[in-house]
Amino acid sequence: MPIYQLPFQRASPLFRNCPSKLPKFTPISLPYPRSSLSSSSMDSPPEGYRRNVGICLINPSKKIFAASRLDIPDAWQMPQGGIDENEDPRNAAIRELEEETGVTSADIVAEAPYWLTYDFPPEVRQKLKQQWGSDWKGQAQKWFLLKFNGKDEEVNLLGNGTEKAEFGQWSWVSPQEIVNRAVDFKKPVYEQVMKAFSPYLE
Repeated sequence: MPIYQLPFQRASPLFRNCPSKLPKFTPISLPYPRSSLSSSSMDSPPEGYRRNVGICLINPSKKIFAASRLDIPDAWQMPQGGIDENEDPRNAAIRELEEETGVTSADIVAEAPYWLTYDFPPEVRQKLKQQWGSDWKGQAQKWFLLKFNGKDEEVNLLGNGTEKAEFGQWSWVSPQEIVNRAVDFKKPVYEQVMKAFSPYLE
């Protein structure tokens, strides 16, 4: 399976052995996540958490887009980003996907009907407090499943040029692989996302 990367960066062996329009929106009915995760079915996320969207982008082979962070090369994740004030989460998901990956050829297929939260580890919270100027406990995410309708050449980790690049490499991976490669504090959320969207990943 190929790994794509920004120019002049060494490829990572992580996956060596592993096999602009607003689209029609079709929500799915999903079970609530297990009680060990903080969640809310309300329109607003829990207090103290930064509002965020997560994007599970799948290709026609039902593989998931994953990318390695430039600041933490061993940390692979799905695209995500903050929701602007008064911004609809669906619009935020489409915007963040383009900003981080350059992808516009994608349609929203499903939405998780609840917010999933994760807490920042102390060192991450301190770093982000300095970076953002706000002391968030963690992030509350609304997750969307999007189907990629373009060609791999469309993916550009420099994004659309409006934001600083976050990723250095990317690949299409299995649901289990994206959970395995996620940082520990995101793994429980990723497991729930995979369960929520499992009808579309089988």
